[in-house]
Amino acid sequence: MVDDFIERRIITGLIVSTEYLQRVQAAWNPRLLASVTAKTLSTWCWAYFNEYREAPNKDIEGIFNQHLNNGLPEDRAAAIEDILSGLSEQYGRKTFNVDYLHDETVRYFTERHLRLHADDIRNALEKGAPLDAEKLALSYASVLKEEHSSVDPFADAGRIRDAFQKKAAPLIRFPKALGQFWNDQLTRDAFIALEGPEKRGKSYMLMELAVRAVRSDCATVLFQAGDMSEHQLIRRLCIYLSQRSDQERYCHDLYLPVVDCQHNQDDSCNRKERECGFGVAEKGRALNFDELRKLSHEHVDYKPCHNCREYSGAVWLIPQEPTKHLVWTEAYKKAKEFRKHHAARFKLSTFPSGSLSVGQMKALLAIWERREGFVPDVIIVDYADILAPDPDFARLEFRHRTNEIWQRLRGLSQEQHCLVVTATQAAATSYGKEIISLEDFSEDKRKYGHVTAFYTLNQTPEEKKIGILRIGELLVREGDFDVGRSVKVLQRLQIGRPFLGSYF
Repeated sequence: MVDDFIERRIITGLIVSTEYLQRVQAAWNPRLLASVTAKTLSTWCWAYFNEYREAPNKDIEGIFNQHLNNGLPEDRAAAIEDILSGLSEQYGRKTFNVDYLHDETVRYFTERHLRLHADDIRNALEKGAPLDAEKLALSYASVLKEEHSSVDPFADAGRIRDAFQKKAAPLIRFPKALGQFWNDQLTRDAFIALEGPEKRGKSYMLMELAVRAVRSDCATVLFQAGDMSEHQLIRRLCIYLSQRSDQERYCHDLYLPVVDCQHNQDDSCNRKERECGFGVAEKGRALNFDELRKLSHEHVDYKPCHNCREYSGAVWLIPQEPTKHLVWTEAYKKAKEFRKHHAARFKLSTFPSGSLSVGQMKALLAIWERREGFVPDVIIVDYADILAPDPDFARLEFRHRTNEIWQRLRGLSQEQHCLVVTATQAAATSYGKEIISLEDFSEDKRKYGHVTAFYTLNQTPEEKKIGILRIGELLVREGDFDVGRSVKVLQRLQIGRPFLGSYF
């Protein structure tokens, strides 16, 4: 069976991704492409790669024009121009889901190779040559010779190189302390979960991850499973972009937390790179919200500082000038500006609570890929606890349904070769605790076994007033972790910002 869609995707990979060319080089066979247009373009791409050792990207347009001037047939030129006209957003992309396209290529080439081989056997039989047909049947070999059920992990330098290079490629990057804390986990094929009690900011942090993914040039989809309506989430996204509330009460008497140093605040620092020449607090004493607010007005010339690597993390509050509440026309301007720079990289899909399943997500992803060529690098699910079971396990006991949903979310990250991030509600045992522990799981403990990293969102009432959230490590599959280790994240949710800075 000929699949024009997958052949178009294969050609896109050959044009824009050097890594894809490297991955399929050893097994490439133009006979497996059915389309003459695809064969022509692939020949140009391989010629360019063999000479320059990289994908042609925009240079393919120059190559096309050369062949056009040299008498390329009109019908073929029109078909090639149609393909190239849809590639403008792909040129120079920082992220391209090579693993997923490689898997799709393997499936398609294997099917094409089997069909062509079967045709050769059938033709031999029709010509009255059964011995030739039998010889052909016995000679079948896998089209992708590098695809085996087992490998010698120490014999191939390329495999070792790829294993190390792929490990160090976060799809989403946060700066400073939070980046050190979890960037290495935000990679392809990872499944990350955030855990916290209700109203702890889980949806805000998922939104932050989604927006940062888009800004990192990742194709991103945010599935809202019913915790918020589409209108609510769009409004929240616009508030995030505008950094201004749509409610009058949050447009005055607002204080933004910023990273400071305890030694700067208590005047025990004598470094030349220090920002401020005086202190405002007693030595070794952390300030509460009321004290910080009072001091920020009394010492308007105080400057927070974290210029040296040895700074001892603290927080300072900066009073904000009163402003008018955000209206839809101003929100639209911000949204339009964001979309101008990140067109077609973000999808929001909202469902009523309890109606979205993992199976439905896969069906939507397949439709978007067919219609638009949209293949996600990052999938955000807000949130796993309110997903519906797929029909084949809907009758299971509730905790077994929960385990199945988490297992399938993990499978989604592996099948799509993307980063999947979700959240889950902590059990009632977490209420009043300063740090959520392994005992505070809800529904089914087996969910811990499916994730590659599990983080907790911790906060006291006083920290909430200041704008501090402590993100802790609960489980991390790759690397050392400490359930007592956390990073402090500064935030002001009233203006839609779950991340303003961080420190240990």
